[in-house]
Amino acid sequence: MTERHVLILGGTAEARQLAAELAARTPSPRVTSSLAGRVSQPALPHGSVRVGGFGGAAGLAAWLRAEQVSAVVDATHPFADGISANAARAAAETGVPLLLLRRPGWRPVDGDRWIPVSSLVDAAAALPELGRRIFLTTGRKELAPFAGPDRLPALDRLWFLARSVDAPEPPLPPNLEVLLDRGPFTLDGELELLRRHRVDVLVTKDSGGAATAPKLAAARELGLPVVLVRRPPAPPGVPQAADLAAALAWCAAAR
Repeated sequence: MTERHVLILGGTAEARQLAAELAARTPSPRVTSSLAGRVSQPALPHGSVRVGGFGGAAGLAAWLRAEQVSAVVDATHPFADGISANAARAAAETGVPLLLLRRPGWRPVDGDRWIPVSSLVDAAAALPELGRRIFLTTGRKELAPFAGPDRLPALDRLWFLARSVDAPEPPLPPNLEVLLDRGPFTLDGELELLRRHRVDVLVTKDSGGAATAPKLAAARELGLPVVLVRRPPAPPGVPQAADLAAALAWCAAAR
């Protein structure tokens, strides 16, 4: 009987948890986790790890065939829509079952001052009317709308604090302070940071999950507006799981 081989498109805490749970099962399938390579020192999952792209949907399809993959779990970041689209096309081409493991998005509660927008460009456009000291938690490769040649001139009057795991890539806002840090974060820590830097607007993406949610609670407690970038749509027709238990059940049933 051919050994089952599960490919996890990872980089998230859910992907690491899934790899560990699958490896602990008896019998255990062969598990390969694929990381995009955007973080210099990623938290490595259990089992085999490959780093770097596949070469688009066609490259991924060829890899699935060559490695005799039995099932694919797309547990990438909710905003990694390019990878998810490639996974959907490759799975359709090869007939390999595909699951999208996607943590639920955040939901507002009483006291939140959320301003939903469709893109980072829209987020940048909203800022001059909201405040002057901006906390960006959008990722190190997502600063161009706030700093590039097409940015609004009014953005040059703003001060930015950007937090990311690795140093952000240019273009960068002219008035920028960089904070290198990795979650999970705490409410007390986020409150101290916002007060120390006198932040009056938070900009973030609807990543969901508990690791970075304390910044939303801190903004709520301080009465700060939050510019929240909506998630891109998931690939149509791909089954989804919202938690680890559902993903494990799907992996057990996938053949």
